[in-house]
Amino acid sequence: MKTLTLLRQGSPLAEPSRQVELLEQSNGRSRFEHVLAGSGLWPLRAMGIQVLQINMGKLCNQTCRHCHVDAGPDRREVMTRETIQACLDALARSDIPVLDITGGAPELNPHFRWLVTEARRLGRHVIDRCNLTILLVPGHQDLPEFLAEHQVEVVASLPCYLAENCDAQRGDGVFDKSIEALRRLNEVGYAKTATGLTLTLVYNPVGPLLPPPQAALETGYRRELHARYGVVFNRLYTITNMPISRFLDDLLASGNYDQYMKTLIDGYNPVAAAGVMCRTTVSVGWDGRLYDCDFNQMLDLGLRSGLPRHIRDFDPVSIARREIVTGQHCFGCTAGAGSGCQGAITA
Repeated sequence: MKTLTLLRQGSPLAEPSRQVELLEQSNGRSRFEHVLAGSGLWPLRAMGIQVLQINMGKLCNQTCRHCHVDAGPDRREVMTRETIQACLDALARSDIPVLDITGGAPELNPHFRWLVTEARRLGRHVIDRCNLTILLVPGHQDLPEFLAEHQVEVVASLPCYLAENCDAQRGDGVFDKSIEALRRLNEVGYAKTATGLTLTLVYNPVGPLLPPPQAALETGYRRELHARYGVVFNRLYTITNMPISRFLDDLLASGNYDQYMKTLIDGYNPVAAAGVMCRTTVSVGWDGRLYDCDFNQMLDLGLRSGLPRHIRDFDPVSIARREIVTGQHCFGCTAGAGSGCQGAITA
């Protein structure tokens, strides 16, 4: 298969440019920009900046099959304190209300707690995208108390409420550790009445499928997690697996790539396209480079020419009205109910 050879020339995965080349070759009958134009959305433009999302690095204590960051214990890309300071400076010079911290496991960055403390001092709402098992790693076991003290919203990945499905995607034993971590978060007040501590769970499909309806799945999660484990949470997000990086490699190896891309393209929803997260979010890579979203970051698709390319040159005025860089992978955010870091876009 030509596309399989194309991607696997690299080790362990191809360079981002090879992934972009593969995506652009696929499904030529439907180009994303042409579909957007048919919805009256081309060129796609930002509508302000509500979220500054920063990737603290690719170091992680897990190696998940679906990971679009290709994160793991062997990665060494970690955001420096100097770059973190530039992110804080950008917040201080703007009125962006939300700081969204991701990784890898962002908590493994040695400056994570300093970033949280300083961002809260600036009065910003802080989100920690947590893989849960990090809360049990020695040296990080007091993180639930730290996060609660600083009123940090925890957005935690839990791809299923059944151990076998979760472990198939994230590794043996991860589910049991995740449940233990969720109980710890509940113990310090997360998802409990009147604490103001928000715990959001994230579901993504185990295989090459679109997520089921978010509201119905949340009801099932709430019922099963409480009945089986006594765990409570505030809300559930469903997120579509993006056909990039490790999940793309898995699609090719299993022979599901063409069918999955067809599913995404056929599922295009113009209402979801109008509400994609890149229109209100700016993404910062571990090295400080700027992107329209976390997925573009992983494909090395920076902001358009003429815009600031690094967080130290951040200009909220020009970036807030920028034209967004798109590609075939964007069908992943616009299929069905839509998808993004804030879950489904439409009901």
